[in-house]
Amino acid sequence: MVIDATGLDHRQLNVRIRAALADGQRILELTHVNGQRYIAAGLRDQAEIIVNGVAGNDLAAFMDGPTIIVKANAQDAVGNTMNAGKVVVHGDARDVIGYAMRGGRIFIKGDVGYRVGIHMKSYQDQVPAVVIGGRAMDFLGEYMAGGILVLLGLNGAGAHPIAGSYTGTGMHGGAIYLRGQLADHMLGKEVKSFGLDDNDKKVVDGLLQEFFVHFAAGSGAVDLKDIVKLVPVSHRPYGRLYAY
Repeated sequence: MVIDATGLDHRQLNVRIRAALADGQRILELTHVNGQRYIAAGLRDQAEIIVNGVAGNDLAAFMDGPTIIVKANAQDAVGNTMNAGKVVVHGDARDVIGYAMRGGRIFIKGDVGYRVGIHMKSYQDQVPAVVIGGRAMDFLGEYMAGGILVLLGLNGAGAHPIAGSYTGTGMHGGAIYLRGQLADHMLGKEVKSFGLDDNDKKVVDGLLQEFFVHFAAGSGAVDLKDIVKLVPVSHRPYGRLYAY
């Protein structure tokens, strides 16, 4: 089913999406999307929604099951507090992607902005993952409590670092996998860099295979030997700052 978003505000568009799903539609294609917010927010239906255009803020917020495929860019807060499902973005995405995400997967072909993965957490047996094909700005994985971030830097950034400053600041759980090293002064004081063990290789390889399937590219572009893991070295990074 095709829904034309021309002239619709975010409320009108989301009403039409929910009505189509309630009517039994399970594959929706949205055309002429131009920054409408909250697409698929809170949805639990097992459905696929294809977005043609730029998805606005809070795409898939609180989502619990659907698959969203964005054929262009996405704005801030993709997957905000997402519980389950998948988001695939064929362009760039901006800030606070995966905020407080506790399940599901997000795949982004291009670059992302600031504070991606902030407050991500694992929940029961759910381990959320965000895989980014390009680069990230400052505060990647800030206050991260669980889950997985993978940053690949496949956009030919050259001399530019794969991520910005303060990567892993306040992190106390989960793992960040980087294709290449960052200088120590760019890392939060709470994290250290390590090589991959066998379990890491299995996890990352599985995510890479899925990433390259979505974006029709060859997985040979990434060698696991080039990837390092950032993990927190303390589960209470600010414990000494507070009175007891």
